[in-house]
Amino acid sequence: MSKCAYLECPTGIAGDMCLGALVDGGVPWQYLIDRLQGLGIEQEYQLRVEKVHRQGQLATKVHVDLLNTKLASHHHERHHDSARHLPEIEQIIKSAELPPRVTAWSLEIFHNLASAESAVHGVEPEKVHFHEVGATDAIVDIVGTCLGLDWLEIEQLYCSPLPTGGGTVKAAHGILPVPVPAVLKLWETRKVPVYSNNIAKELVTPTGAAIAVTLATSFGSPPAMKIDKIGLGAGSSDLPIPNMLRLWLGTTDSTSSYKQETISVLETQIDDLNPQAIAYTLEQLLAAGALDVFTQSIGMKKSRTGILLTVICPSAQVSICQQIIFRETTTLGIRQQTQTRSILEREIHSVATNYGVVRVKVASQEREVINIQPEYEDCAMIARKNNLPWRTIHQMALDAWHQHN
Repeated sequence: MSKCAYLECPTGIAGDMCLGALVDGGVPWQYLIDRLQGLGIEQEYQLRVEKVHRQGQLATKVHVDLLNTKLASHHHERHHDSARHLPEIEQIIKSAELPPRVTAWSLEIFHNLASAESAVHGVEPEKVHFHEVGATDAIVDIVGTCLGLDWLEIEQLYCSPLPTGGGTVKAAHGILPVPVPAVLKLWETRKVPVYSNNIAKELVTPTGAAIAVTLATSFGSPPAMKIDKIGLGAGSSDLPIPNMLRLWLGTTDSTSSYKQETISVLETQIDDLNPQAIAYTLEQLLAAGALDVFTQSIGMKKSRTGILLTVICPSAQVSICQQIIFRETTTLGIRQQTQTRSILEREIHSVATNYGVVRVKVASQEREVINIQPEYEDCAMIARKNNLPWRTIHQMALDAWHQHN
């Protein structure tokens, strides 16, 4: 059994929400205070925690109060004066004598954040002004979150799709649309699945996005896990739905933990289209990068027989796959889901038979071969050319692989 956690983010994610959820989930408050003192910036802030209600639900709210009035004022206005640069932040973290995982995670989060800001503003990462992200509370939020996950001995962290939010926010570079550019750039690096919950606020902060993008194994539905506890971290304001991050803490069976990836599933039902058009649509979808496409016969309204078209594709290919479905079929709407799937490691080997070379797909888990399948097209081409049964070539390819492995 291994310990895992799932970040459920219906109203987004921010550093203080992560801290609140971890404390609510069992991380000792005094432990965080003591370990954060190693950063050497304790004269700049004071930590406090309280229980608050969000739409009638009780959650934990963590505050990082800035002690320097000038610093607090500049931080609120997001001036360059209060900014820190990456080398200074790295030195603060490296000098803090933190647990090894905490140091590595914290440095990686800030490095990813600097890379995102660098891409947005066109400057080198080391010269990025971190603004509010590099301010005292953000350092505390990021390092504190890593401390909490390490104390809980979390081995795998997963995250839900993230809400986009909306509206605008005042920043050092002026009025910015939400999501702010750094958040969008971070999402782009991991192809994070996003959606709108119709709340026009900044729901995902750069700090929160950097934590999720850096530490989450995948984005999507919860993994198969046994839930031991739920930690609730409150956001700063009241929203139409409870403003809290829900941290699911539990265990997963490490003996059956396969590699996971996030995929999108598109579905639509059709009852008024020539079957030849359906076949052409499937070909176009596979050529566009869909991982799998299939149809099922279904009964529809008015006792019509129709088909259910299902497309499994990477999140990055959703748009092009939707375009193909709308262009090639008569459907008026497409449903979309984001899911996590477990997959085996795959390699393509080539084997020589008496009639030619056949590619063989080899699937494995932790170097143990689980499945071996010769490529259909290779076997079919050789079978046609030599007027032999397809099954004969298929078996020859299997035998050839086993002889050399």
